[in-house]
Amino acid sequence: MRDAKALLRSLFETAVAAAAPETCMQTWLPRRPQGRVVVVGAGKAAAAMALELERRWGAPLAGRVVVPRGYAADCQLVRVRFAAHPVPDESCLAAAREILAEVADMSADDTVICLLSGGGSALLTLPLPGISLQDKQAITRALLRSGAAIHEINCVRKKLSAIKGGKLAAAALPAKVITLVISDVQGNDLSLVASGPTVADHSTVDDALAILDRYGIAVTDRIVSAMRSGATRTIALPDADVRMLASSDDALQAAALAAIEQGITPYVLGDLGGDARRLGDEHAQLALEIAAGKGPVDAPCVVLSGGETTVRVQGDGRGGRNGEYALALAIGLNGAPRIHALAADTDGIDGCGDNAGCFVAPDTMRAAKSRANSALACQRNNDSYAFFAALDDLLISGPTQTNVNDFRAILIEENQSAMDGSEMRKD
Repeated sequence: MRDAKALLRSLFETAVAAAAPETCMQTWLPRRPQGRVVVVGAGKAAAAMALELERRWGAPLAGRVVVPRGYAADCQLVRVRFAAHPVPDESCLAAAREILAEVADMSADDTVICLLSGGGSALLTLPLPGISLQDKQAITRALLRSGAAIHEINCVRKKLSAIKGGKLAAAALPAKVITLVISDVQGNDLSLVASGPTVADHSTVDDALAILDRYGIAVTDRIVSAMRSGATRTIALPDADVRMLASSDDALQAAALAAIEQGITPYVLGDLGGDARRLGDEHAQLALEIAAGKGPVDAPCVVLSGGETTVRVQGDGRGGRNGEYALALAIGLNGAPRIHALAADTDGIDGCGDNAGCFVAPDTMRAAKSRANSALACQRNNDSYAFFAALDDLLISGPTQTNVNDFRAILIEENQSAMDGSEMRKD
């Protein structure tokens, strides 16, 4: 009998490996430019990207990247700095100022290599004049709890920032800027990864204010005035040289090929967003239809999807969007046989837990009930972490040094009794 949990974990590890800097940089890394080269960057993959750059280019090389704690790499030439994530603090302001200092006083013969990945928006925080760190923290917390999508959150971040939305590239002029990106954004809009510090911003202050209004997040006239003043100082940028190294597509394709090698049919849904609970409900129904022989693919199969869901936080529990999805999936499946699943974040951390994600199995609901562990109560309190921890069904991977967002896999096994009966009829 197949070890479903081990198989699902192996698919996750295969997906992550496909988006690792050591895998993807070799394909898209440009030739080393002439003249002075300065490396800057931010995000969960930035240090690992810088290390790979050192391995391939060697000295002379200098610069600085900023990462959350746990995402360091043993760089010798590029300095690695730590800052807070996902809510910025003083360490993020210091990091942003240091990054700007790295690109100051450069000439047209120089090149900036900017390494960006998911998490960079929080790590590079430098509010516009007239906006305080406390303002930025309050707005960030409200957006993260509101259920806003990442493109909405990053639109607002850009309008509050003195470094995002192309302003880092403007500070580096007249140097050439080459940006290498590992994308964590659904649809791969590269102006949104790390809020696009080296990519021209075509959104407006009114766009950002409409998003804040949509989610009921009030801001003062002082903040609005600062946002509008910052927009008037926008500098036109030359055409950007931005290269996407890896995305969710690469991770899903790698997992699909690994499934085929195991004799399992992959059914790839691509990047999906929207509310995590609703998506969990929808995928439970899809899995049940496939298990009943009424779906778009026959078992044994694995339904694969990526992207980034949202969560509207109303309780005070612990968890993340993948745990929220997995809990809704478990409730929807309600112990259906032959269906196993994993939902995890490819960066290794799901929300405010220390886990990458959570496993779902046919006995999930029964085991929870035997422990007086109420799925519905945990769901109401946004406490998916406690629910799956009690079942020993958390996936703990540690930081992965990359980030191409969520990875979801639902394994539907064959109906063995039906298959055995078919074989008997053939005899």
